Amino acid sequence: MRFMLRCLTSLPATALITACSESPSRNILGSYFPTWMLCALIGVLGVVLVRVVLVRTGVDRELPVPVLVYLSLWIAITLAVWLAWLA
Repeated sequence: MRFMLRCLTSLPATALITACSESPSRNILGSYFPTWMLCALIGVLGVVLVRVVLVRTGVDRELPVPVLVYLSLWIAITLAVWLAWLA
């Protein structure tokens, strides 16, 4: 019974570890960068552009919690770029 319990608890951990075969990376000027880092940088640039538009239109003053709004936009843009790039 103890062996069975040990096997049942180790199977989910094994399944999670085996999913990571290699990290996606891109060769930029001879150096490999992780794709997630490039997507995060593109997300930051996207949020800066969105903020410029929102400030010029006056919407930025009406945002309830700007930090959370911009953080959520950054995450959304980063994940959208990640999905478009790797899909």
